[in-house]
Amino acid sequence: MNFKTILFATDFSEGSDFAFQSALSLTRKFDSKLIVLHIINEPVDLRGFYVPHISFDKLEEEIEQGAEKLMEKFCRTHMEDFDNFESFVSPGIPYDEIIKKAVELNADLIVLGTHGRTGLDHVLFGSTAEKVVRKSPVPVMTIRIKE
Repeated sequence: MNFKTILFATDFSEGSDFAFQSALSLTRKFDSKLIVLHIINEPVDLRGFYVPHISFDKLEEEIEQGAEKLMEKFCRTHMEDFDNFESFVSPGIPYDEIIKKAVELNADLIVLGTHGRTGLDHVLFGSTAEKVVRKSPVPVMTIRIKE
């Protein structure tokens, strides 16, 4: 299989950083384009509730600016000697947006880190990686952090 475009989704966690090394390694091996994607999980809509000193729109704007800064830092630190990449920060439901972006950009592979949650933690929080694996028409590689 030849991977022309590899999409790597990050939440900027230690698990994502660990998985990134595999994504970058594959990208170099196949001389692929790397897409680095971060999804801002849409915050709960607080309109109608009293939230002192900040508007909902301002909060969304600040979250987006913070995510953009994290993405800039991530790219600067992890890809200083690699330039065949594009980065995106988008709001939405993470698993849904990851799949949409992969399809939109004709990605040949999605690479994700997984936290390896189990039991009640998994039931309560779900797993973005698991949902991407189950619903994606694009092949998915998940990388679990070594413990």
